[in-house]
Amino acid sequence: MSFSREFITRPAANDSSGAGCECTGVCQEQLLLRPFVEGAVAVGARRLRILARHILPNALTPVIVAAALGVGNAIILEGGLSYLGLGVQAPTPSWGNMIASGGDTLVNAPWVATAPGVALVLVVIACTQLGDALRDVLDPGVRR
Repeated sequence: MSFSREFITRPAANDSSGAGCECTGVCQEQLLLRPFVEGAVAVGARRLRILARHILPNALTPVIVAAALGVGNAIILEGGLSYLGLGVQAPTPSWGNMIASGGDTLVNAPWVATAPGVALVLVVIACTQLGDALRDVLDPGVRR
């Protein structure tokens, strides 16, 4: 397994002090000792092919899914802060501001508050569903 040991022990190009190499080395060792990388090394694949076909798809999938799910969390956070008056100020449109301003007319015109609330919930559910769909499509461990 000379490929992974050589790759792990090589210091980073921009790191002259050696600080932080231990964490990077541990993370690299965990990824490089996975069975799919060991199998690629065993059949004689080159470093670039191992990186492009095996390591990157397995490393980027969780990042992409977390980003898609994080968008829904950011929308909820912004809406909640704007509803409390701690988010964007009044001239800027925000679902939280719309829900807060519609609270005064809730008895006479309930759609003023419920429409932005329903839109907020639907967008957050759509972001969550998008994250789940991306995980299903991009996960290299689940091939059909």
